[in-house]
Amino acid sequence: MVYVLLADGTEEIEALSPVDVLRRGGVAVKTVGVTGKTVCLSHKVTVTCDLSIDELNLEEEKPEAVILPGGMPGTINLENSARVHKLIDRVAENDGLLCAICAAPSILGHRHLLEGKRAIAFPSFEKDLYGATVCEGEAVVRDGNIITARGAGVALAFALAILSALTSEENAQQTAKAMQCQ
Repeated sequence: MVYVLLADGTEEIEALSPVDVLRRGGVAVKTVGVTGKTVCLSHKVTVTCDLSIDELNLEEEKPEAVILPGGMPGTINLENSARVHKLIDRVAENDGLLCAICAAPSILGHRHLLEGKRAIAFPSFEKDLYGATVCEGEAVVRDGNIITARGAGVALAFALAILSALTSEENAQQTAKAMQCQ
């Protein structure tokens, strides 16, 4: 299972583009409310999540991936949750995919999960990518089991990179073509 974490103040396009693209590409994905099952996103769009983070059994779950959308104060709300950190740990322990966009790569940076990795974030958060090689000029960066992206304008490319990593480049290309991306 792939989990997309949403909190009050999360950037809409960064959260929902991966949900849409992954489901189109045949990947099982659930939205997880961190600040409640219903969240108010950064531009006042209200979303009812598939489940709340309290409903996840973090001891038994072996998620394929976790997606951390950015936005403010969404990123802060994600980072302030001990259960989010535990889920990140579970994904990392199981060699799952850690995906973060915009401000959210800072969460991975603060946890020192980017050391020795190539990564990108919204420019004002690049300083928080502790130990990473910041890939200025790149929109989406994959290094092993970590995918990071610059911001809202590249949300679709970010989602397609995640789909490619979880399934295949061919599936991502077919999905992009069906969506008229290419």
